[in-house]
Amino acid sequence: MVKIVKRRPLGQQKVYDIGVEKDHNFVLANGLVVSNCFNKSHSTAYAYITYQTAYLKANYPVEYMSVLLTSNSDNQEKVKQYRENCLEMGIEVCPPDINTSQKEFIPQGKKILFGLCAIKNLGEAAIENIMEARKKAGGKFKSFADFISKVNLRVCNRKVLETLIYAGVFDSIHPNRCQLIENLDLMINWAQKKQEERQTGQLNIFDYISQESPECEEAPTMSNVPDFSPLEKIKLEKEYLGFPVSQHPLKLYKEKVKLLSPVEVKDLPEIKSRKKVGILAMITKIRYHLDKNNKKMAFLTIEDASQQIDGIVFASVYEGIKDSIVADTPLIIWGRVDIKNEQPQIIVDYLSKVEEITPVFIQLNPSQVREETVVKLRDILKEKSKDKNKRNIPTFIKLESDRENIIIRLGEEYWVEKADETVSTLQNAGFVAYTHYLI
Repeated sequence: MVKIVKRRPLGQQKVYDIGVEKDHNFVLANGLVVSNCFNKSHSTAYAYITYQTAYLKANYPVEYMSVLLTSNSDNQEKVKQYRENCLEMGIEVCPPDINTSQKEFIPQGKKILFGLCAIKNLGEAAIENIMEARKKAGGKFKSFADFISKVNLRVCNRKVLETLIYAGVFDSIHPNRCQLIENLDLMINWAQKKQEERQTGQLNIFDYISQESPECEEAPTMSNVPDFSPLEKIKLEKEYLGFPVSQHPLKLYKEKVKLLSPVEVKDLPEIKSRKKVGILAMITKIRYHLDKNNKKMAFLTIEDASQQIDGIVFASVYEGIKDSIVADTPLIIWGRVDIKNEQPQIIVDYLSKVEEITPVFIQLNPSQVREETVVKLRDILKEKSKDKNKRNIPTFIKLESDRENIIIRLGEEYWVEKADETVSTLQNAGFVAYTHYLI
């Protein structure tokens, strides 16, 4: 990039060719040669392409995004970004499936079928072999045994099979991924033997029967193994696909943290600036920085199931929460909404792993809700929440009666700094108080 800092007239000067062919030069009326006229033609071409792509995105969004995902399938970060764009546009990117996925991302109504080309460690030869085997199977594999007996195991080797399993490609025909992994050697040995028999013409009576009756299978019985947990599946999908596709990891926690009334990132633009909020989210990027006082702070990229947002951890709070600043882990993040360049960001005051959150619960019955009791309770909580920058543990009142139980979350001014110490003080004052993990 060149910046023009000064101009001055030089009068009439000769123009020299800098290597562009003469056909690309222009002779002016006065005999001067204008060489390498690139600017207008170049910008016009780009403007025309921009107009075409904008038209396609506006009128054929599913088809446009399918091509965009396919053309960037070798870059997991870009695939993840474009998939997020699809979600914002109301387009669902379906998980990869051994019976429906093609090599490329394929539009299907208002959905996009995940392309096998975007799966890590899955080469073109393996994909082509899978497509050929699917044709032989009549367009659909009936089981994992059907699949592994038809593909070329020299091309679709153990590493390829593990990749497909971890990515969830076989979920539609065999949802227990861990069982497939644990029994993979057994199935490979069986399939290799079966293929060798076919090549030598040594078919047994059961092969003849199975040709007439596809339901009759001689595949070995797999040992019973519990499936991976949802979180383990999500981690594996992120490794092999770049992002989770079966479900967003935060959805597992959404109902469990409902008591904390977290807001979604997409709703932050509507929230008043400087208002304190809590969000259930994950940190995807962490960038450390030294401020002007040479103290450590952090810039974060935060995302939930709706979208991403930037976060800032200033040096004044960094030391107190640095151990909880971890990537790819469900967190409850408390902070203040800030608007920068018309985009919301969150100034982080406190954050904690979801499984480590222990709010304080104070149990009351209707007969205890009297003025002196309320004043006594208020004074204790005020004493335990003097420093507004450190009171980050939510407190709840649990009203119990014969008819119903009601849980009330108290305002931030009654949140406390130390849960165990607060519970001990409340119990000594005659209250029924305790901490309780949300999950």
